[in-house]
Amino acid sequence: EVQLQASGGGRVQPGGSLRLSCAASGFTFEDYAMSWFRQAPGKGREAVSCIQMSDGSTTYADSLQGRFTISRDNAKNTVDLQMRSLKSEDTAVYYCAAAYQCSDHTDYQSYWGQGTQVTVSS
Repeated sequence: EVQLQASGGGRVQPGGSLRLSCAASGFTFEDYAMSWFRQAPGKGREAVSCIQMSDGSTTYADSLQGRFTISRDNAKNTVDLQMRSLKSEDTAVYYCAAAYQCSDHTDYQSYWGQGTQVTVSS
């Protein structure tokens, strides 16, 4: 049974921080690139960040302006997203996903988690 369980979401004031975590099981975690996507109300699902399975290279959406950091721990089968200086436009459901290579296309992902809600509001 493949599982991607996201946690760490919640409500935070603008300028605050959150750390999201995704725990994977049921597949060979170290063979997959791991991504975070997000979907705001009324909008499509967009790529946020990805980390490769081998060389550890990372990619980020231009809109993040250096505020987010993705990391993975292959020993624990987890991928995290450290979110800083959060803005109202960061409000969305955040999903973790697994693919053979990093891709910003949703249809390329092999597995999806259920998502965790992040709300940035005063």
